[in-house]
Amino acid sequence: VQLQASGGGLVQAGGSLRLSCAASGRTFGNYGWFRQAPGKEREFVAGINWSGVSTDYADSVKGRFTISRDNAKNTVYLHLNSLKPEDTAVYYCAQGKGSYGTPGSLPDDYNYWGQGTLVTVSS
Repeated sequence: VQLQASGGGLVQAGGSLRLSCAASGRTFGNYGWFRQAPGKEREFVAGINWSGVSTDYADSVKGRFTISRDNAKNTVYLHLNSLKPEDTAVYYCAQGKGSYGTPGSLPDDYNYWGQGTLVTVSS
């Protein structure tokens, strides 16, 4: 399994970005986005199951971020809206160990990780 994250960049507060995670190899499964800011631990941002019916979000991004997937393109997206400086981090996509039900929110729920894409939000 290989995951390629892209779409990060520099944006002003209040702006938007769309991150993409292109999967190859075994693409079936839950997917999640995590982020890690300098000096902080990696934290869960959003997750989605195989069908896209079940999603989960960290409280800090609810109502601002949306996770979606296009299985025909083997790609998972994270739409980031109303960005804040505290959203600045390296964002990682990951493939989960499960495929159905509620996607996990812990790093241990995922076994394949992409290389990360940097999102910087200026005030």
